[in-house]
Amino acid sequence: MTMLIWIAALVPAVFVLCLVQARMWVWSTAVLIWIATGWGLGLLTALALLVLLALASPMLAVLTLRPLRRALLSKPAMGLFRKIMPRMSPTETAAIEAGGVWWDAELFSGRPDWSRLMETPPARLTAEEQTFLDNETERLCDLANDWETTSVWQDLSPQAWAYARDKGFLGMIIPKAYGGLGFSAYAHSQVIQKLSTRCSAAAVSIMVPNSLGPAELLLHYGTEAQKDHYLPRLARGEEIPCFALTNPYAGSDAASITDTGVVCRQMWHGEPTLGFRISWHKRYITLAPIATLIGLAFRAVDPDGLLGDEAEPGITCVMIPRDHPGVEIGRRHWPVNAVFQNGPTQGEDVFVPLSMVIGGAEQVGQGWRMLMECLSAGRAISLPSSNVGMAKLAVGMTGAYVAIRRQFNTPIGSFEGVQEALARMAGHTYAADAVRQLCMAALDQGERPSVLSAIAKYHVTERARIVVNDAMDVLGGKGICMGPNNFMARAYQQLPVAITVEGANIMTRTLIIYGQGAIRCHPYILTLMQTASTADLRSFDRALFQYVGFVLRNMARALAFSMTGGHFIKVPVKAAPELRAYYRKAVRFSTLLALASDLSMATVGGALKRKGALTGRLGDILSQAFILTAILKRFENDGRPAEDLPLVHWAARDALSRADAAWLGVLANHPSRPVAALLRGLGSPFGLGITQPCDDLSAQVARLIQQHGPARERLVAGSWQGQMEVDPITSTRVAFDLYPRVAEIERRLHRAIRAGEIERMPQNLTLVQTWLRDVGARGLVTPQEAEAIQRFADCAHQALQVDDFPADFDMAAGLERRRAALAAKAAEVA
Repeated sequence: MTMLIWIAALVPAVFVLCLVQARMWVWSTAVLIWIATGWGLGLLTALALLVLLALASPMLAVLTLRPLRRALLSKPAMGLFRKIMPRMSPTETAAIEAGGVWWDAELFSGRPDWSRLMETPPARLTAEEQTFLDNETERLCDLANDWETTSVWQDLSPQAWAYARDKGFLGMIIPKAYGGLGFSAYAHSQVIQKLSTRCSAAAVSIMVPNSLGPAELLLHYGTEAQKDHYLPRLARGEEIPCFALTNPYAGSDAASITDTGVVCRQMWHGEPTLGFRISWHKRYITLAPIATLIGLAFRAVDPDGLLGDEAEPGITCVMIPRDHPGVEIGRRHWPVNAVFQNGPTQGEDVFVPLSMVIGGAEQVGQGWRMLMECLSAGRAISLPSSNVGMAKLAVGMTGAYVAIRRQFNTPIGSFEGVQEALARMAGHTYAADAVRQLCMAALDQGERPSVLSAIAKYHVTERARIVVNDAMDVLGGKGICMGPNNFMARAYQQLPVAITVEGANIMTRTLIIYGQGAIRCHPYILTLMQTASTADLRSFDRALFQYVGFVLRNMARALAFSMTGGHFIKVPVKAAPELRAYYRKAVRFSTLLALASDLSMATVGGALKRKGALTGRLGDILSQAFILTAILKRFENDGRPAEDLPLVHWAARDALSRADAAWLGVLANHPSRPVAALLRGLGSPFGLGITQPCDDLSAQVARLIQQHGPARERLVAGSWQGQMEVDPITSTRVAFDLYPRVAEIERRLHRAIRAGEIERMPQNLTLVQTWLRDVGARGLVTPQEAEAIQRFADCAHQALQVDDFPADFDMAAGLERRRAALAAKAAEVA
C-alpha cells in the first residue's frame, strides 16, 4: 500500500510543478527527493535505487546543466524551429513590431493580471474638450445631415466646411503649440462619434485629417522645419490633407505597392537636387479630390547608389503639394452613398526633392514602419468611433420609435419578436462602446496596442452592422423609404465602407488579429523567433525552456479548470460580486487560447498563417475575451449602476457564447486530430457551460431602451440631440420625450375606457384633436394635459411619416439645384 501511495504521489507533484511553471533545477530536485523518499521508506532496494538514479541522472543533468542542455537539446531545437517558423518579410516584421502590447498580452498569457486592467483610469474629457463637444460639435451637426449631403451637395455644404475649418476640427490632434486643439484620443473619438449620429460625410471628413495622414506622420516623424511649416496650416484648415497608399494592385496587401520612386539628381529651382522620380496610380484616397497636400507612399529604389549601398531602400512617405508639377487628381469615387470626398490620384515621372520626405533623408525606406505604427493607434479611433455613433443613432431613434408606434393598440416594442431584435441592438451597442472606451483609455495612458486596435476595428464594425440591420427590420417601411424623414437608411447603405477600409474585415480577422497577436502578445514566441534568426543559442535556450514550462503550466491549468468547472479561479478583489462568474470565464478562455495557440504552432508550424479559418477562430477567442473584459471594466468605470445590469449580462453572455462557438470550431476543424482530442480532453471534456442570453433577459434589455432612464441615457450618451427647429427628423425623439406624460394620462383614463365612457386614444393621430374634445368636455383632462397630448400627437404623426416625391423624383429640378449649389460653392472658394 505504501508503495502505491509513493508512486501515486508523483502525479500531484508533477501537476503542481507544471502549475507553478517550475524551473528545471526545481524539477530535478523534486525527482531526487522523490527517489530519496522511496529509499528512506524502505520501498527501494539498493539495486532499484541504482537503476532509478542511472535512468534519471543523465536526463536530469542534460536538463539542468545549461551548457550540456544547449549542446544536446537547444541547438537541434533551434535548427528545427528555424525550419518550421513562419518566414517573415521585412514588411511583415515591421507590421508585427508596430505599436505595443497591453491587456491583449495579459489575455494571451493564460493568466491575466487583473490589476493591470482595474488600475487603468477611465477615459475622461477636460472641461475644454467637453465644451467643444457640447457647442462646436453640436453646431456642426446642425449644419450637416445625411440627406442633404447625399441628395443635394454630394459633400458637406460650403457652410459646414467653412465652420469645420474655422473651429479647428481638422486639427484636433495637432498640439496647441502649432495652433491645433491638442485634444486627447478620447475627445477625438467623442467628436467623431457624435458626428456619426448625424452625418457620416461630416464624420469621415473630420476623422481623416486627424487619423492616419500627414499631420499624424509629421507629429511623430517630421523634421522641425516640416512641422513648423505644415502643422499650423493644417490646424487652420488652410491645407486639406489626404494620404495615398492603396493602388489597384495592392489593396489589403498594401505593402506590395508597385508605385515606384527612382533616386536621381535633377534641377530643382535652379539647383541640382537629390530626389525621386516617382510614378504612382492610387485609388480609394479619401479627401483626394479636394486635398491641397498629398501624403504619398511609394517604393524607393536607388540603382545608382546615390543614397548609399542599398539598391532598394523600401517604402517611403513624402508630402507633395497639390500644385506640384506632374500631380494629377482624378475624378471622384462614389462609395455607396457615403458621399465624403474620395478619389484617385496619379503622376508619371514626377520629380520630388528629398526635402519632401517625411522626416527627411533619414526616413527613406522607413515608410511602412511609420504607417504601421500610426495605424496601430488610429485604427482604434476612427472606425470604432464612427460605428459606435451609427449604433447609438440606431438604438436611440429606434428605441424611441417602437415606444410611440402602435399596432393592434399596443406599442410595437412590446412584441417579443421586436424585443429580440432590440436586445441585440442594445447589447451590441453596449459592448462596442465598452471596447471603444477601453481603447481610448489605453491610448490616453500612452499605450499603443496594435492588436487591440485591430480587434476594435473588426468587432465594432461587425456589431454595428448587426445593430443597423436589426433597426431596418424593426422600422420596416419607415426604414426603406428614402427622404429627409428617414434617419436610418443612409447608415444602412454606408456600413460596407467601414467593413472595407483600414484593413478589410476578413483580412483583419484571419490575418491581423491572431497573426500579429500570436507573435507579439505571446510571452516567448517573438523572443524565440528573434534569437533563432540571429543564432543566439544562449538566449534561445533560456526562452525555449521558459516556453516549455509555459505550455505545461497551461495544460495543468486547463485540466484543473475542467475538473472544477472553473469555480476556484481567482477573481479581482474589487470585482462586482454579481459578475464574478464572468471574470472566471475570461480567465478560462485565456488559458484555452494560450494552450491551443502553442499546440497549433507546434504542430502546424509556419503553415499556420495560411490557415485562415483556424487563425480566425483563435482570433475570435482572443477578441471575445477582450470584449468581455471591456464590458466588465465599463461597468466598474460607470460606478456599478444596477440599472445597467441587464445590458451587462446580455453583452457578457453574448461574448462568451461567441467565444464558445469559436472554441468548438477549433476542436471540430483543427488540422491535427490528436491535438484537437488533447485540447478537448484537457480544456473542455464536459463542455464550458456557456449559455446565450435568454428571452427574459432580452425583454429586460428591450424595455430599457424604450423608456427614459439612466441606463438608456448612458447607452446613447454622446449622440446629437438637435431641435425640431433645426431638423424635423428629431420629431421621433421629441415625441418620445413627451410620451411618459401621455402614458400617465392614459393610465389614469383606463377605468373610463374600460367602462365604455370614452374611446382609447386613437392610433390614427390625426383624430386625436376630436378625441381630446370629447374627453375634455367630460372634464377628464386639463387644458395643460390636452396641450401635451396634442403636442405628442403632432410630433408622433410627423415621426411616423415617410417622404414622397414627384413621379420622376424631381430629377431635373434636383439637378438644377445641385448645379446652383456647386456654382455657389465654387464662387465661395474663388
